[in-house]
Amino acid sequence: MTDRPGFLVVFDLDGTLLDSAQDLADSGNALLRSYGAPVLTSVEVVAMVGDGMRELVRRLLEARNVAVPLNHALARFVALYDARLLATTRPYEGVVEMLQDASTRARLAVLTNKPAKPTARLLDALDLRKYFADIVAGDGDQPRKPDPAGLTSLLERAGVSPSRALMVGDSPADVQTAVNAGVPMCLVRYGFGFAKVSGLERARAAHEVDRPEAVAAVIARLTGS
Repeated sequence: MTDRPGFLVVFDLDGTLLDSAQDLADSGNALLRSYGAPVLTSVEVVAMVGDGMRELVRRLLEARNVAVPLNHALARFVALYDARLLATTRPYEGVVEMLQDASTRARLAVLTNKPAKPTARLLDALDLRKYFADIVAGDGDQPRKPDPAGLTSLLERAGVSPSRALMVGDSPADVQTAVNAGVPMCLVRYGFGFAKVSGLERARAAHEVDRPEAVAAVIARLTGS
């Protein structure tokens, strides 16, 4: 990890650094089964991911007309997901090498709508925490993406302007966050959130790539190294 102040790269977590789709889908369906409701396909559950756990749980309950208090269901989902957090979740192929390279060129940070506890547990267990100088999670003082406040706070703490930063993500929320903060966006097509990105949102991304190696190339080009 480097603290070089010249450039900041901010990464989304799920669908950008980590392929967590199956664990999220299994946890969502475990929640539905716990209420006696029929399960959804993994694709259907994953399509609900991206706006924080509370919103995911609300969508799951709504999809199967489960009438229970949202806070109760959220607490149950958190416990179920905690038990499955690392069952299949791994960095996408090429992510570790990309982070190794990028961390020599820029300051790196994570901006995620996932709560801080599972975020830290994942990064530590997968030996990724060492690459990041800063993390803003979804249950902290800042509002969740697509509100730009979390990204703006990362810029301020790094001491860089929006033009000296890059947001890397796979979802509409990531694109909207970058646009709202005035930060160039690198959209990754390999992430599971990309299926929900509209043509307009794609047009607003400064860069669009298919592989983590291509992210590294974008960072190298932008940092002039």
